[in-house]
Amino acid sequence: MYGTNVIREAGLISRLSEMGRPIVDHGDISYQVALEDADESVGYIKHSRTLGNALKTVSDSVYSIVSEHQQTCVVLGGDHSLSIGSLHGHARAEPNMCVIWIDAHADLNLPQTSPSRNLHGMVLSFVCKETKKYLPNVPGFEWCSPCIDASNIAYIGLRDIDPGESYILDNYGMKCFDIHQIDKYGIAEIFSRAMEWVNPRGDKPIHLSFDIDSLDPIVSPSTGTPVWGGLTYREGMYIAEEVSRTNLMSVVDLVEVNPQLGTPAQQEATVQTAVDVLMAAIGKRREGNTPPDYKIPDP
Repeated sequence: MYGTNVIREAGLISRLSEMGRPIVDHGDISYQVALEDADESVGYIKHSRTLGNALKTVSDSVYSIVSEHQQTCVVLGGDHSLSIGSLHGHARAEPNMCVIWIDAHADLNLPQTSPSRNLHGMVLSFVCKETKKYLPNVPGFEWCSPCIDASNIAYIGLRDIDPGESYILDNYGMKCFDIHQIDKYGIAEIFSRAMEWVNPRGDKPIHLSFDIDSLDPIVSPSTGTPVWGGLTYREGMYIAEEVSRTNLMSVVDLVEVNPQLGTPAQQEATVQTAVDVLMAAIGKRREGNTPPDYKIPDP
């Protein structure tokens, strides 16, 4: 929650308000620690019941915001496991949605293939229909039924993939645009190809899941699993702006900002980059926006 508070304090809400966007801050999620999680040796994931309870709350909240209020939903993390809840809730509200996943990592490990056993590296295996047959029973996640077809997911920026993830990517129809392809073809062409893959008719709501470690550590160093050779600031902003220009974005996740890591200057750079990406995704343009109801004053 520390990262989300710092993003708020960096002016996200006030800057969105200046754009004329109605803002409702739903605050941080609340959840209870499951007593059964005291025994950390049980199962594949530590504290799985507590995490499952928290992510069900995220799912229910996103479902409510998208289906009842018809608003763009901004979900701030925290680590990327948050997106299990946001993707699940979004898919419940809009089953036809598609996913643009911006990340250095595939976050596609199954619990039994994960080298780290960290839930934030397993996100898509919990919600992807094609991996259901491999997914073991994880206490606390009984509510989380797979809900997204692999063909509705496109990755941009991958450069650190584990063997289990590579196997799934090769065999189950997810489109992966890694950093080598971005170097070869350019971000504009790669984004166009990603959209053509997941949303060829331009009629699906978009879920943009943006991990700040997709960017190079020179740009966003204050994150837990940085990988050198990532997207530039301009490439990250281009993706966010282009998603916004589709007028189809329904949910955006911004995750993995950890302002407790790095020097004060690195922390500030990472947080400001996160705010810039979110602003671009919501509609802020680098060439400038005309304020709502703006009129030129009389001479």
